[in-house]
Amino acid sequence: MTDIHAESAIGLISTRSFPAMVGTADMMLKSAAVTLVGYEKIGSGYCTAVIRGRFADVRLAVAAGAEVAAQMDELISQSVIPRPLANLDAILPISTRLLAQVHGKSRLSNLAIGLLETRGFPPMVGAMDAMLKCSDVHVAGYEKTGSGLCTAIIRGTVSNVTFALDAGMAAAERIGELKSIMVVPRPLEDLERTLPTADCWLEQVLVIPEQPLVLPLRLPQTVNAPLVEVEVVEVEPVRLGEKLSLAEKSSIEL
Repeated sequence: MTDIHAESAIGLISTRSFPAMVGTADMMLKSAAVTLVGYEKIGSGYCTAVIRGRFADVRLAVAAGAEVAAQMDELISQSVIPRPLANLDAILPISTRLLAQVHGKSRLSNLAIGLLETRGFPPMVGAMDAMLKCSDVHVAGYEKTGSGLCTAIIRGTVSNVTFALDAGMAAAERIGELKSIMVVPRPLEDLERTLPTADCWLEQVLVIPEQPLVLPLRLPQTVNAPLVEVEVVEVEPVRLGEKLSLAEKSSIEL
């Protein structure tokens, strides 16, 4: 019997901030055929992106993601675990079964993602207000990662998100401390599925329950009406080009 975990591997990258983790996860998804299972927050702003796939794909994705995190100076650690046993899947949040627990499709799908991280809740709220008032964007939600770090998540076109982040940075620095920002121009479905999204943006699927066909208890009885005989009149065919007599015309009319 073939083990379902024999050809799978786990990839993990830990960063110092939530926006850096999202950017790292985006790079991993776009560099190899892997699945983003989710992310794990352990406090102090540390976030870990978890991916699954074949060993070669996971190793390639982790290498690309770690390079991006290192360029942002946010990389903490990275790891590739080949052939994890079922016990590891059952205990840790690394299994693909967690994909069934994430939210459904959002009305903000296929839009660019902007993330702005602050230290403290008031700077994030002020940044949200400034971004909404200066550009055509929507606040999809927010995330708290410990040590006072809060991340606002906005959606919109790339140009609108970029313009909104500029205004949000100014507002956050005026109120408190700005930590980091990130723009994801074309997020994939796996990334959108795992990001926090407010319930007001989720599409509600209307389910109409199936109702059984109810037949009447008493069917109406048919009335036995007498049959009416219809007299069939035979009409001789008319030959073209010939004139009909008055008697023939009257017989045809009858």
